[in-house]
Amino acid sequence: MAKIKHNNFIDTVDDVLSGAKNEGVLHLYAEDKFLSGRTIQIKGKKMFHFGTTGYLGLEQDNRLKQAAIKAIEDFGTQFPLSKSYISHPLYAELEAKIEEMYEIPPIITKNSTLGHLAVIPTLIRDEDAVIMDHQVHWSVQNACQLLKLRGIPVEMIRHNQLNMLEEKIKYLSSKCNKIWYMADGVYSMYGDYAPIDELIQLTQKYNQLHLYFDDVHGMSWKGKNGTGFVFDTIKELPENIVVVGTLSKTFGASGATVFCSNEKLRNKIKNFGGPLTFSAQLEPASVGAAIASANIHLSSEINLLQNDLADKIAYFNQLLSNGSLPIISKNDSPVLFLGMATPITAYNFVHRLFNEGFFLNLGIYPAVPIKNTGIRITLSAHNQKDDIKALAQAMEYHFPKALEDTNNSPGKIHQAFGLHNKNIVESKSQNNSELFVEVKNSIKTIDPVEWNNLIGKQNILDYEGLLYLENTFSKHPDPTNQFDFYYYTIRDKDKTIILMTFFTFGIWKDDMLSTESVSSQLEEIRKSNPMYLTSKILSMGCLFTEGQHYYENKEHPLAQKALQLLLDLVEEKYNTLNADRLVLRDFKEDNNWNKTIQNQGYFKINMPESCVLENETWYSNEEFSERLSSRSRKHFNKEILAYENLYHVAIKQHLSPKELERAYELYRNVQANNLAINTFPYTIEVFENMNSSNNWEFIIVTLKENKNNSFNGIMFCYKNAKNVYVPELIGMDYKWAKEYHLYRQLLFQTIKRANQLGIQKIDFGLSATFEKKKLGATIVPKVAYIQARDNYVLELLNNLQNNHKLR
Repeated sequence: MAKIKHNNFIDTVDDVLSGAKNEGVLHLYAEDKFLSGRTIQIKGKKMFHFGTTGYLGLEQDNRLKQAAIKAIEDFGTQFPLSKSYISHPLYAELEAKIEEMYEIPPIITKNSTLGHLAVIPTLIRDEDAVIMDHQVHWSVQNACQLLKLRGIPVEMIRHNQLNMLEEKIKYLSSKCNKIWYMADGVYSMYGDYAPIDELIQLTQKYNQLHLYFDDVHGMSWKGKNGTGFVFDTIKELPENIVVVGTLSKTFGASGATVFCSNEKLRNKIKNFGGPLTFSAQLEPASVGAAIASANIHLSSEINLLQNDLADKIAYFNQLLSNGSLPIISKNDSPVLFLGMATPITAYNFVHRLFNEGFFLNLGIYPAVPIKNTGIRITLSAHNQKDDIKALAQAMEYHFPKALEDTNNSPGKIHQAFGLHNKNIVESKSQNNSELFVEVKNSIKTIDPVEWNNLIGKQNILDYEGLLYLENTFSKHPDPTNQFDFYYYTIRDKDKTIILMTFFTFGIWKDDMLSTESVSSQLEEIRKSNPMYLTSKILSMGCLFTEGQHYYENKEHPLAQKALQLLLDLVEEKYNTLNADRLVLRDFKEDNNWNKTIQNQGYFKINMPESCVLENETWYSNEEFSERLSSRSRKHFNKEILAYENLYHVAIKQHLSPKELERAYELYRNVQANNLAINTFPYTIEVFENMNSSNNWEFIIVTLKENKNNSFNGIMFCYKNAKNVYVPELIGMDYKWAKEYHLYRQLLFQTIKRANQLGIQKIDFGLSATFEKKKLGATIVPKVAYIQARDNYVLELLNNLQNNHKLR
């Protein structure tokens, strides 16, 4: 299999969050001498605090503070001993109070993350399976990684899509005992809810189904005794539901709670629940504060606190209902999410509100899809109605200004979040007095000289190459080999071209650039479901090409406006086509489009590196050898030159029907073996069109000892009008490949043929960079930018990759 450099998910996350940090909206420090909960000081400015998750304000309650102080004075700052041996003196009282609240004994853990790590591996048996909502909290997903070590299936569904959940249940029902669905009660970004009633109905339909809820954002502000959103819905805990709550956030202290009605299971978790057994217990201050909070929860005061917060939430919702702000999930939770779509709009809006004296949280990838960037607003008991009214007014005032500053609009936001508002009429991108747009569907309508001079200097991107691509892939009967073409040219009023590019629309495998291990898993599924995990993609260039797919007049004063206009145009096309993802690809790392593209709602990934060889004229193998490094020269002499005389080499402009059949057979060998870049196989028609074109030729190598008269390897090569040689595809008989260094021989014969033709540049394409570098190629790092409607596919692929690593 070809070796390539794959993108690292962590690198992508780091890139996005580093950008937000550089904008001054993440990794901030509070500067207050003391905190009241109502305000917070950042960079010398005091702001009203609308970013807390302490919804009832209990973290500032004097009773909790005094209880924490007394616990420290009586028992010290910590009780450094595993709870399996002995709990410090306050633990029994806390457990009794929590049991009184819930009418069921709790398991108390250090925090919810450690709680999940303690519970999930103990709860889930080897014969069970797990299905996660893809927006379930990271701490749940992280704990589930441990299950994969034991071979337990861990599946994922799109957010709250119960039809998809039911399909997964049916698939797993014959393979597993219990099937656990894991979700949040209240989701931390949008403030929306798990559909608990519908899920319970599913458990009645499928007895194997069990439910596991993380309800840390539903705690205290909801339910009898503040027991949370999930308990408020289910009323009584059945054996097939487990709930994790918190003593932090709204509860005002520290720690987490776990509830299950099966006493045997509860004891098993307490006896050997990972962090419960081997980690330190809660500090006395945390337990003391939690007891004080539990006393409030067990009194009638909790109803007053809940009603007061509910009144403020209703007041805020009423204020917002009078305006046109795109609040994504309208409900009675204290979490609201204001859609911004693009990071740059969110940065602008956050800074505007900071300047007005309001602190709000940024919601950005990976917590939400990059195109669903927005502002998370949380209400708490600390907020006064005057503060809330002032915030609503400031949001209404600054929202349109932030949109105007960042070339955004309400229509774009509604489109990004899938909202429907008949009052929003989005105007299409129009030519203006400065820029003029030409959108074409065929290269035949474009001036060949202009195209070749600006774009056709590499790969199969010249005019004739695009003709071949259109003739081959446009209206192809096989949907996996079909591309629609869109050409964009942007000129100034003097008809000078500022920007030119082309896009294609087609079906890709979602794992195209995943690791071989991930693609191998998916290809097994595709044997019975060929279109599994595939998507409709609008992409710069097409899968048959690589290299810089655009021309930009960087010195033109309107270059930046032209880029912004192009991004608007392709996003309109993306939405019109209802594509799943929009991809801008093959950019150099230091390209000058980077910040603009990312600010418009794309995240950046590393692509496989490409290889280019500047093939200066040489007159003998020895002369070529001398141009290599000493190490590469040894490789060349030993593994390539020493084998050259074992091959017959032929250059053919056209293949006979029998030769074409053999060429296609060898191509399919390589394609099936190359899961590092996992694409759909090209059909025989692709190669028939090559065979009838004068721009293509075929380098055929046949081992002299091969007696069956069929060649062993072939390179499918394109001759660019601008003097570029493109070995586009390769075919090999693997029976001979390793012993006779067949792949390396084909690489060298390609270099040799380009030299014979007097072509000094070879676009060697992606993969096998180590082998190509040894023959003198230069490695060119590339990046791509992706806009996706949600994170589901990306998280699923990352989940599959982690699954393989843990085996």
